[in-house]
This record gives sequence, C-alpha cells and structure tokens, in this order.
Amino acid sequence: MGKIVAFANQKGGVGKTTSAVNLAAAVGDLGHSVLLIDLDPQGNTTSGMGVNKRDVTLSTYDLLISDVKAEQVLIRTQYKNLSLLPCNISLAGAELELVDLAGRESRLKNAIAALREEFDFIFIDCPPSLGLLTLNALCACDTLLVPIQCEYFALEGLSQLISTVRSVKRLYNPSLDIEGVLLTMYDGRLNLTISVVEEVKRFFPQKLYRTTIPRNVRISEAPSYGQPIMYYDRSSKGAKSYAELAEEFLSKNRRK
Repeated sequence: MGKIVAFANQKGGVGKTTSAVNLAAAVGDLGHSVLLIDLDPQGNTTSGMGVNKRDVTLSTYDLLISDVKAEQVLIRTQYKNLSLLPCNISLAGAELELVDLAGRESRLKNAIAALREEFDFIFIDCPPSLGLLTLNALCACDTLLVPIQCEYFALEGLSQLISTVRSVKRLYNPSLDIEGVLLTMYDGRLNLTISVVEEVKRFFPQKLYRTTIPRNVRISEAPSYGQPIMYYDRSSKGAKSYAELAEEFLSKNRRK
C-alpha cells in the first residue's frame, strides 16, 4: 500500500511546490512509482510537470466536488515512474463548494483510496493556507512534509501549523505524523540561517532532514520549461540536493 505524504506550509514562497515536484521526480528516478496530486489552485505543480492547465478537462476539482473517478483524472507524465492528478482554475472555487458537502474533509481521502495499491508513494501539493483543501490533504495523508525557507518570516506560523496538525489528529486523522522538515533556499554562511535551523530543531526535534536545498538559479528556471530540476539540469546543485533528499527520504521509509 502506497504511503501518502502531504507537502504543506501555510506560508507561501517556501519551496513547497518546488520540493513536491522535484522530490517526486527524484524518487521516481530511483525506481519507485509516484503519484503527484496538485491541490493548489495556482496549478504550479501541474505546469511544472509540463502539463498545460488550460488543456486539463478533468482535475482535482472534479475529484473533490463530483463523482469522477481518480483513474479518469490521472495523467501518466513523460517522466520516469511519475503520474499526476492535475489541477486547473476550477479548483479556486472548491473551498466554497466544499462547505456544503457531506464529509467535506474526507472527499480527497475517499477519491484516491483505490490508488494506494497502484503507487509506492502519493505526494500531495497543498495550497499556502490552512483551509478546506489543505484539511482534505491532512485527512488523506499518512505524514506531513514541511518545507521551510531559511528566513525569519518563515518561522512565523510554525506554532499555528503544529496546532492545526494536533487538531486534525484529534478530530479526523489519529495516525497523522510529521514526515520531516526540509530547509529550502539554504545558505550556511548566513547567521540568520543558523538561527532558523536552531529554531526549527526546537519546534521539530528529530524531524529535520540532514539534506538542505540551496538557493539555485537552475531550480528557479526549471518550472518555466515544465521540467523537474533533475531533467532540466541533472548536474546542477539543485538536482544533486533533491537526489540526496530522495535517498534520505527512502532510507527513512526503509525502501531501497
């Protein structure tokens, strides 16, 4: 049965989508089947996989709101062992429409249940908020991976995120746990970075990944070509970092 990991942080610009896309590609490259779910109305995960959002007819919106089957939405991407449940602009209205639906917090969990047998890992890219879309992801997932930018403002809201996780565990998903915390846009030469690392360790003891993701121009360029960094420039520092992260991630999950 595939493990479901949600990538979430209510602050935007922390490398959440970048990490979901690139870790998925790196894990797929190592021989594991991965499904990437775009649950962010911005649709950056979809376009980052080289899929034109305007051409998407069935999306994660349909999974949440209607009775469409996940297999009808699923796209097999051009990348090794990597599939996608894409998003389009329709998802922007899902928060409001979900309010009146029965079992609104479990719509995604029920929709993708059948896919757990088909994939080794299922990654969910969440929006930068703690609304109903993110709640659906937290109810559906086994663990939560938290990317954090190495800047002061990235630390704000950590306590809120922890509080949300505790609430979801108590009310909806008792087995929810933190998969790990990933430091992005890392520059070890800066005193601020060191301060952020110490603060993150205080919030998430034993959960901080050894691998860090550096600031890297090639990582920023890759999405505009619809490619994960390892396919855009495998020799770049960014690609090597995500490859190392994939090894560490798989090691923690005891998969060779």
